[in-house]
Amino acid sequence: MLDQSGKVKHKVHSHFDRALESGPYTLKYRGSMWGYKRFFRRASLETSDYLKDDCLSMHCTVGVVRTRVEGPKNYSVTIPPSDMGQSLKYLLDVELGCDIVFRVGEEAFKGHKLILAARSPVFRAQFFGLLGNPKTDELEIEDIEPSVFKAMLQYIYSDELPDLIEITGSTSTCTSTIVMQHLLAAADRFGLDRLKELCEAKLCEEVNVDTVATTLSLAEQHRCPQLKAICLKFAATNLGGACSP
Repeated sequence: MLDQSGKVKHKVHSHFDRALESGPYTLKYRGSMWGYKRFFRRASLETSDYLKDDCLSMHCTVGVVRTRVEGPKNYSVTIPPSDMGQSLKYLLDVELGCDIVFRVGEEAFKGHKLILAARSPVFRAQFFGLLGNPKTDELEIEDIEPSVFKAMLQYIYSDELPDLIEITGSTSTCTSTIVMQHLLAAADRFGLDRLKELCEAKLCEEVNVDTVATTLSLAEQHRCPQLKAICLKFAATNLGGACSP
């Protein structure tokens, strides 16, 4: 504490009898701290020469110990994303180990019964159900375009929405929308719920005056409530263009 002249007159650091550079000090036993018994009495303070204009001045030196206790380090291992879809699609692309051939129109597509059965309840029933024939090595698929069936096969193996431009060879938005509509119908037919939702989400982005009528009919037929709602909203907003000849 400083007296009225600003000189240090009362020191407290000598109580610890140690240097700050020697490290942290732990107050761990009775008498090793400046507690209640060592408080400066108010009566003594008021009559001392430490007060100047009812103000008490104190000069403090704070020592910061730079050492610290380090806890256990947390090490992390970078886990790469799953490549299962790429690996399965590789089997499809190179036709490795295929045991089933699909006849779709004038085209043929090879596949693997176990993979198809694991992904689609319809294929599971056809190959391993009560009325299915696990020895079947050829199956004809009707009422579906080859490009649509190819896109569906790629999804089954990769679990990703296929690139329709690559499959159809067309950059036309109209062609892409038509194929996406048929792909949604195929997904519903073969019990591929996630593919159906992916197609629904994509078609929601492509609703326009030219496609709203067919897309609305598709949404109604295959129970796609979100797609139906967007088509109705679009038709209500653009009624003149949607109904024009």
